Amino acid sequence: MKNIFTILIILCSTFVLLATHNRAGEITYKHISGYKYEITITTFTWSLSLADRENLDVSWGDGETSIAQRREKILLPGEYYHNIYKATHTYPGAGIYEIIVEDPNRNYGVGNIPNSVNVVFAIKTTLSIGSSFANNNSPLLLNFPIDSAAVHQVFKHNPAAWDPDGDSLSFKLATCLESGGVEIPDYSLPPFDKAFYIDADTGTLVWDAPTMKGIYNVAIEIEEWKKLDQGSQSIKISSIIRDMQIEVVESDNIPPHIQPVKDICVEAGDTVNVFVNASDANGDKITLEATGGPFMMEDNPATFYYPPISIADFTTGKMTWATNCSHVRKHPYLVTFRAIDNHYDVNLVDLTTIQITVIAPAPKNLTLEPSNKTIELNWDISECPEAIGYDIYRKINAFGFNPDSCETGVPAYTGYQKIARVDSVYNTSYIDNNGGDSLRQGIEYCYMVDAIFKDGAESYASEEACTYLVRGIPMITNVSVETTDTLNGKMYVAWSKPRELDTLGFPGPFMYKVFRSEGIWGKNLVFVDSLYVKELNDTIFYDSLLNTSDFAYSYKIELWHTAPGNRFRIGSPQIASSILLEISASDNQLELLFDNNVPWINDFYTIHRLNESTQLYDSIGYSDSTGFIDYDLKNGTTYCYKIESEGGYQVDQVIHPIINHSQFACAEPIDTIPPCQPDLMVDSNCDEFFNYLDWTNPGDTCPDEIFGYNIYYTPLYDGEMELLDSINDPFVTHYTHNLIDSTLTMAGCYAVSAIDSFNNESPILNRFCVDNCTYYELPNVFTPNNDLMNDLYKPIPTYRYVEKVDMKIFNRWGTLIFQTEDPDINWDGTIMDSNKKVSDGVYYYICDVYIYRLFGLDHTTLVGFIHVFSGNEKSINE
Repeated sequence: MKNIFTILIILCSTFVLLATHNRAGEITYKHISGYKYEITITTFTWSLSLADRENLDVSWGDGETSIAQRREKILLPGEYYHNIYKATHTYPGAGIYEIIVEDPNRNYGVGNIPNSVNVVFAIKTTLSIGSSFANNNSPLLLNFPIDSAAVHQVFKHNPAAWDPDGDSLSFKLATCLESGGVEIPDYSLPPFDKAFYIDADTGTLVWDAPTMKGIYNVAIEIEEWKKLDQGSQSIKISSIIRDMQIEVVESDNIPPHIQPVKDICVEAGDTVNVFVNASDANGDKITLEATGGPFMMEDNPATFYYPPISIADFTTGKMTWATNCSHVRKHPYLVTFRAIDNHYDVNLVDLTTIQITVIAPAPKNLTLEPSNKTIELNWDISECPEAIGYDIYRKINAFGFNPDSCETGVPAYTGYQKIARVDSVYNTSYIDNNGGDSLRQGIEYCYMVDAIFKDGAESYASEEACTYLVRGIPMITNVSVETTDTLNGKMYVAWSKPRELDTLGFPGPFMYKVFRSEGIWGKNLVFVDSLYVKELNDTIFYDSLLNTSDFAYSYKIELWHTAPGNRFRIGSPQIASSILLEISASDNQLELLFDNNVPWINDFYTIHRLNESTQLYDSIGYSDSTGFIDYDLKNGTTYCYKIESEGGYQVDQVIHPIINHSQFACAEPIDTIPPCQPDLMVDSNCDEFFNYLDWTNPGDTCPDEIFGYNIYYTPLYDGEMELLDSINDPFVTHYTHNLIDSTLTMAGCYAVSAIDSFNNESPILNRFCVDNCTYYELPNVFTPNNDLMNDLYKPIPTYRYVEKVDMKIFNRWGTLIFQTEDPDINWDGTIMDSNKKVSDGVYYYICDVYIYRLFGLDHTTLVGFIHVFSGNEKSINE
């Protein structure tokens, strides 16, 4: 008996040696061509285990599997093997694929994975292939996923992720994986004293602090984000789940300390010099390391130097990087500095991670050439030929922009607005004509230009350049309502003469032509009158018999040279309009909107309201925008208003201030404010085929009396909402949408609006969507023996909402023996295109199931095995 027991111990120990060895690892990939990718599987295994794999199985996420062969095996201190496996695969097309590698088993005694010796080691990387990013490469992780820590000492680790494509990276904690690439159910974070977290931007993992010795595994998910074009939001295109192992020991060692290092922004062409100082409280010798993207560059990589032997308990390292334009990127480079002490029992680490952003130089020598209506911009070509063009920004009046070293482009707080983009680095000029509407006289226009890059990076902004238009045409100063009437309205129009007209070239005489249009934009200008003058002076003009009560009017003034034989138009200023006052009524208040279109700058507006006692208009307030709300009014009472604007040009020899008036307008306050939208929840009952809606009465939180509700529904996520039903009881806040007779779907989006006592309906701002219930399941046993029981292979009979399937059944040799699109399948065990029955055995199927879901007709793929028991033992492959 003793001998048997000894044999069992030996067998169990041998199994452990054969099957328990995996400590850490990850999967990375690079694009080869088309849909072909090469993956690199990096694992760290126990060197004393007999389970030393030359090959690993790879599941590619598209139903295919293959073998990755080991290319390198390096023995590391601490009984580790560093293994590198590689394999290539060509995908069928665009899609999202989960690449999974699993290997039995994890090493024995992992403190936060129960029974780790019997848990399969698995790592996973998600690869997205799209038309805009089919050639993407995953990040590379430059620091090993194995490390040491000491009880009660803060532990830090950084994977030193580097993306060769320059995409943005983010980091988060994940759960270690087991067989099938699924999360380990009983996994937990290692025990800590204060905190256990990862910095989402830099990837630094902090364990503050271990409380128990042992070995622990931690999963870090590195997500890769890409902008598909300028200005778009980033989308996630890959993720790597790295599984790392940390060994915690009891020790009197205190980790070394790195003095803080600041983030850096540098202009391309300048040299980065970073000094790293580290000390050790135990007096141990210190080794410094530096990893990150700058050291991986093909052109001018960074270097790091530190003394090979530290002096006592202190050492200094220096990173040097001579940057150039090829290093310009939107996202910063991450650089991790590590200080490693040399203690007698365990080497501990301190680290710091900094961000280095390389920014292109600003475009130089921006100059402006104004005319009567346009301004031409010119600048030098960017010093970085990698630029793909330039963005042009404009502002009225200078800002005095003085960016700091990390401020790229032209930020919004400066008041500048982007007006154009030039698409070639060699195109260094632009004519600003205000989108064809001409620039305005008497206004100081200021500009800045920056260079742009393919990944969304921007250079520093150019210096500001400012100018005025040449004053060679008239400047309109007034378009004001003199009389408000629907038939006999009257307008006052005035303009200033051109101050910089070349009178030697244009000696006169002259003529002003006056054009008028309804509306503020001058879209239907008609000739009104002409004024002949020998000398140019400031001029006024009255325009009568107009409907100034209902319409604004805009005017254009043309200046003509009318000498006999030399008649031509000199030019015209921008169109100017009167102020049109419109009033919107609501509950106990009136909202005044006063729109106009003028070439000068209005500084503020004065609001006047008719005093019923004096029949005079009193000033009741001011606004620096084109709107004003008059509160605390009485519903059903008429209130009348007019608006006075005040502003001017920014040049001299023009009337200032410029004052204009709107027409008179009147309105009565009424309750038009809709109630709040109810908060909605929807639950699906997949057994009885109905969706249950439950919502809140918004009258509990909003001061409106609710009279009822409207219920809206669409079966598709992007479908148009249609009225489903109405409820005329404010206290009924639930509804059952019965879908038992629906042949398509239980999916859909719902919204509920509230109706108040004035029949105002709340806006539909939010909706609640539920997806379809999916029931399509396939059995794994089939007995086609003509006993009238289970003679046809069918899905579980409770399925619904399936449009079609693509069911394919194969024998063990991979030969297709049956195929159908019928969701009921109804396979009788016969080989297609013959009358032969299949023999007993195991068959493999792939079934694409097309189901109506929230986003339309979608499909999912089922794979599995069918065990056939029919009594037919003859092989069909004979």
